[in-house]
This record gives sequence, structure tokens and C-alpha cells, in this order.
Amino acid sequence: MKKFLKYIVRGSFALSLILFASCEDYLERTPDSVVSQDDAFRNFVNFQGFTEELYHCVPDFTNAYWTNSWNWGDDEIQSTSQTFHFIVKIENGDFWGWQRQHDGWGAGWMDGGGNATTTSNDRMHRRLWPLGWYGIRKANIGLENLDKMTDATEEEKKLIKGQLLFFRAWFHFQFMQYFGGLPYIDYVLPSDQPLRLARLSYQECAERAAKDFKEAAELLPTNWDNTTAGRRTLGKNDLRINKIMALGYLGKNYLWAASPLMNHVSKGNKTYDQEFSKKAAEAFGELLTLVESGQTPYALVPFAQYSSNFYTTGQNWRMPGGTEAIFRAPTWGANGSNWNTSKQYQPSPLLTDETISFLPTSNYVNYYGMANGLPIEDITKADPESGYDPEYPWRGRDPRFYHDIVYDGIKTVQGSLPAGTDASIRYANLYTGGNYRNVATGSRTGYLLYKFIPITANRYDGGFDYGNNLHIKIPYMRLADIYLMYAEAAVQAYGSPTGKTPGYSKNAVEAVNVLRDRAGVGQVAGKFLGSADAFMAELRRERAVELSFEGHRFNDLRRWLLLIDSPYTLKKSVEFDRVGEFNTQDPKQNKVANLRETVILERKFSEKHYWLPLKNNEVNMYPEFGQNPGW
Repeated sequence: MKKFLKYIVRGSFALSLILFASCEDYLERTPDSVVSQDDAFRNFVNFQGFTEELYHCVPDFTNAYWTNSWNWGDDEIQSTSQTFHFIVKIENGDFWGWQRQHDGWGAGWMDGGGNATTTSNDRMHRRLWPLGWYGIRKANIGLENLDKMTDATEEEKKLIKGQLLFFRAWFHFQFMQYFGGLPYIDYVLPSDQPLRLARLSYQECAERAAKDFKEAAELLPTNWDNTTAGRRTLGKNDLRINKIMALGYLGKNYLWAASPLMNHVSKGNKTYDQEFSKKAAEAFGELLTLVESGQTPYALVPFAQYSSNFYTTGQNWRMPGGTEAIFRAPTWGANGSNWNTSKQYQPSPLLTDETISFLPTSNYVNYYGMANGLPIEDITKADPESGYDPEYPWRGRDPRFYHDIVYDGIKTVQGSLPAGTDASIRYANLYTGGNYRNVATGSRTGYLLYKFIPITANRYDGGFDYGNNLHIKIPYMRLADIYLMYAEAAVQAYGSPTGKTPGYSKNAVEAVNVLRDRAGVGQVAGKFLGSADAFMAELRRERAVELSFEGHRFNDLRRWLLLIDSPYTLKKSVEFDRVGEFNTQDPKQNKVANLRETVILERKFSEKHYWLPLKNNEVNMYPEFGQNPGW
């Protein structure tokens, strides 16, 4: 518990005062230049300087290390060349691997290597566990000093308080979703008294977080650019906490509290909690009403610009996300994603020199159904209703399949190849025995993941060149997620696919169809609208496709109480042979034979794997802070 105690008790005041000063200026200061505590909090500029450090406590999980692992469900598998990433430890049931002392090379974004700090521009120093507790204490210090903000307008006071409340709740929520109910720390803990705070139930903790998120939403504007204070940084306020972010996390916090896992540990009931579901739907409905009425800067990006949610190229390191990203981490050196993250998706040594590949599992790719909106029931059998043909498995699929997934025959090298290079590497040879199929450094599954990189991200097309300005960043929350969470909350709150919260125009199925329409996919079919259970199956599939590989699946399977059940414990490859002439112009039309799936691994999970274990040295400090069951 010593490190835990250090993070939540050690103050951040002195560090905050020098946030915007250079090291040289700070070291050369005179005694008269020391800022008093009253002056530090007196006006908006000073207090905002104190508050800004909280943004630097948010990890960029996309680019936290040289290569990065954030998909831990049934969605992704790593090539076998290395074993230090958390995903490999999870495969073996070793959930201790999130912790710094267990994660090998310090690669984990939750508690990896290096000294966690907010003052360095090194992305590898941003880790959730240490900086989250630090951020909670800093937010509490700010909230307890609000009365010192005497030289400020009412608007400025609201902006400061709203940000502090949001971050206090956000860091608690991040911990809760992985570890369950914890102490909710809403005051500055004294450093000279023993720590004896008991763990709350998940739903008790969620109620406390909801209070902070709700008040933050009431205090904050929808757009900082429209405030007097925000006009000082006009056009540079995209990441500043606003009403939409607060409402989004208010709803998510309620929906997670309503979910079967959280409801089970709090109340012993493995179904959804209806009241929490109603509160979630209400928060999401308020957010979506504001967005759809044009009162915010947010909107779904057109599908033609879908990639801009995840990466930008040739834009001088411009941060991705556009109008759809709601909450993102700051960027510390965008070129890090160009050199590192971008290289973890291609086969080595054919297209890159990075030996670790992160690959979509075949069983997960099957969630990408047909363009008409119907699912694939069995990839080995023809489906007259959906139109799926196992002899042409890449034909007629959901447009998001073609955006996200590289399948057999896709042209992966666009430009010329050096003399003497094997010309066959220009195309993704992902059939059984193809040269892209390499268990150690290539594809183990028969697919590649290109959702987060352009097709030119390879050693031949200049995709890794500095001048290409490739910047990859996945948001913590985007607007598409809000539509899906609203649909889930509404159907569980009102027991029907046509359930809707008062005050918002759309019901659950209409919210899902917003995303289907954007992607050019057929709307939810009538056969899924007869009951809440039938609709939930299709909603879960839609969530799997729309939010694929963005870090949601592991927590979704956990909260739905599905993580430890088959088929969600399986990871598979697709196996097949090519038939006839190979069509390089339109690989969707290539015929295959002997299509089948093979289980690569089956994860042996038990009930204890629904929660990550806390650090033993911390839970052993006092009895009220107990370890999670089974660990």
C-alpha cells in the first residue's frame, strides 16, 4: 500500500506552480518570485495553470510504448515472437500482468515501466495507476481551494470547478471498471493519519462518481470557444473538458453500474439494473439532443472520412478525431505513433521490421456481417437469407469490413519494389500456406488489421517516412459509442427495442440505425425487434463491429458476464485454399475452397478473472482495502 498511499497523499501543489515555466527559469528564480498559495489560486489564469496538469495524467494508451497492447478480449491475438505484452499474460490467465512488477519490459499503459510523471514529454511516462491517484488528489486540492479564487468571474469559477469534478470522477471510473468498487476519495487525505478507507460496492462508488459528473455537466459549456475565458485560447480548446464529455461519462458510469457484472457484485442480480439503465439513457439522451440540434461542435464524420477518427496523414501531425472524438488523451510527440504503433500491424520482415504483430481473430472478424445488415450465421455454410457464400467469403460484406480488415488478395504495396524483391509480397497472401502467414512475426489468423493505419504504412510506400506525418490516436470516447450505449441503456430501461428516454427523439433501434446508415449497411432487421433479448444480440454485434479494436471489447465482455464463457474464450484462425485464377483487381471476387476455422487457443478463465487483481503490497496495508476475490 505504500505506493498507493504515496500517490493519493503526496501533494502536487509545488509541481503545478511551475507547470508553464522552463527548468532554467525555475532554477534561476529569486526568492521574491515564489508564488504564494493564495496567489496561485487567486485568478483564472493561475488556477487554470494548476488544473492543466490533470490533462497530463491521462495516458495515451495508443502510443504508451514502442508497440502497444490494449485489446484483451476475443478480438485480437499477438504473434509469438515476444511475450511481454499484457495480452499474452491474459491469454494465460495471468491478470497480474497489468502491474509494473509483473509486466516484463514495462510496456503496459496501466502501470508500465519508467517513472510516472506529468512534467516529461515522454509518452512512456504516462501510466494510469500512479497518475490516476495523483490526479484525484490534485483535483481535491483544487476543489478545497476554490474559495481563494477571488479575482475571477462567475464563468471562470464554473470552468475551474467543472474540470476538477470531472477529473476526480473520471480517474475513479477508470479504476472502478477494472478493479470494482474502491474508496471514493473526495477530500484531501491528511498525510499524518493512517489510511483506513473501506472499499465501497461498485454501485455505491458509481453513485459518488455520478454526483461529480452531473455537477460538472451543469457547470461546463458545450464549447469553450463560446466562452469569454475560452476565447483566450480560441481554436485550441478541443481537449478541454466540456458538458458533452461530462454527460458522456455520466451515462457510461451509470450504464456500467447497471450492467450484469456490476449489478451482480452489488446486488446479487445477474441482469441489468433498470433504474441505473434509465439514468444512463437520460444522460445519453440529453447529450444526443444537444448534438443533433447543432448546439455542439460534435457530429459523426462521413464514412468517406471514417479513418480520420483514428489517424491523420500529411497534416503536420494533426491529431485525429475530428468532430466525432469526444474524449482523448493529449499527444506527446506524434511521430512516436509513426515509428512504433504503425509498424505493429504488418507481417515482418515482408512489410516492416517490427517483429510483433497484433492480429484480428477470425472468430471476431465474423461479426462483420453482410452489407444488407444481416449477420453471418456460419462461415462454412451458405446463408440464403443474408446472401453469404462460403466460396466467396469476402464478397458483399459490411463496408466496415473493407475499411478495417485486410483479407487474402488485398494489394498492400502500392508503389514499386526494389530490384530483386519477391513481387508476391505486393499482395496479402493470407491463404493457408501463404507467405503472410507466419505464427512468429506475421498473421496467425488469416487476417491483418488496418483500421488504424493507411494502406501505405509499409517499408516500400513511404508510410513510415517522417514527412508522411502519420499520427495515430484512438479516442477514449467517440460519438458512435454514445449512440450504442444509449441504445443499450434504453432497451434495458424500457424492455423493448423501441424503448426511448423522455426528451430524446430516437428509440434504441433508431440509434443503432444512425450508425448503420452512416456506414451504408442495412438497418437492423425485423427479426431482431421482437424482444429485448433478440435486439441485444444484434446490438452487441453492432458494438463489436463499430467499435472494433478500440479497446472496448475486454470490458464489454466482462460487464456482460460473458468473458469466461465459450465461445468468447476462443481465438481462431481462418483456413482456406485459393481456387482458379487469382483476381488482383477485385479480390472480393476470389473463390476459395476448404474454408474452415481452427482454434488457436482457448483461454482458461474462472470467476476471478472478471476483475483485475490489486497490488498485494497495497491491499496488505490495512484490512478494509481487500483484494479482489480469487486473487
